[in-house]
Amino acid sequence: MHGRVLTIAGSDSGGGAGIQADIKTITVLGGYAMTAITALTAQNTLGVHGVHPVPPAFIAEQISVVLEDIGADAVKIGMLHTAEVIEAVAQALKPYPTIPLVLDPVMVAKGGARLLEDSAVNALLIHLVPRAMVVTPNIPEAEALGGVQALLAAGAGAVLLKGGHDEGETVIDRLLTNIGEIERFTAPRQHTRHTHGTGCTYAAAIAAGLAQGMPLGEAIAWAFSYLQQAIATAPGFGKGQGPVNHAVVCS
Repeated sequence: MHGRVLTIAGSDSGGGAGIQADIKTITVLGGYAMTAITALTAQNTLGVHGVHPVPPAFIAEQISVVLEDIGADAVKIGMLHTAEVIEAVAQALKPYPTIPLVLDPVMVAKGGARLLEDSAVNALLIHLVPRAMVVTPNIPEAEALGGVQALLAAGAGAVLLKGGHDEGETVIDRLLTNIGEIERFTAPRQHTRHTHGTGCTYAAAIAAGLAQGMPLGEAIAWAFSYLQQAIATAPGFGKGQGPVNHAVVCS
């Protein structure tokens, strides 16, 4: 294993997203996964049926004890449902300003359930966006956060704007910084319902690449390729938005 990745996210009982997707992704891509769980969810491919939050102080304790002992080469952040959780996470990460941070602003689950309170949006912009090497919103998430320029103005090192919600037969993800678009990643659109957890998987794969010493653009290209193959070989589980194949060997 090369590269220690701490993922801070919610647990998905269906195994397709969140902590479970992150652990699978990081492990398959050769990294060592560690976790700080922010919430327990009762969910399956049909949606989120319940959320049991973890107290902010205990989330921070998970982060602190892992980093003090094992350390990390990259951090990936997913579901943070309240301003209090965001502030606790930011405070726990404060002693480690040089660890690359991939921030996936998980706002709405594939089934439509709201996973980030409206009052937490400003907290995200203030406390974690400035710390992020890259923020990875889809188009609706970017709009809800004020747009790409707002994220860059808040201090994000870069924004990876994911184009899965856009029109057309080609998916285009754009990597943007304060100097504009610096790279894009394209693939034919795959018409499938098996896309549960794609955002979590993508961000975790980017973090795995960064943890193994890749430059940001290279880590994104690697993660993008892995995700496309994972979607193409999805196992077909569930009656709704099914999971991707996290065990695919990235070529």
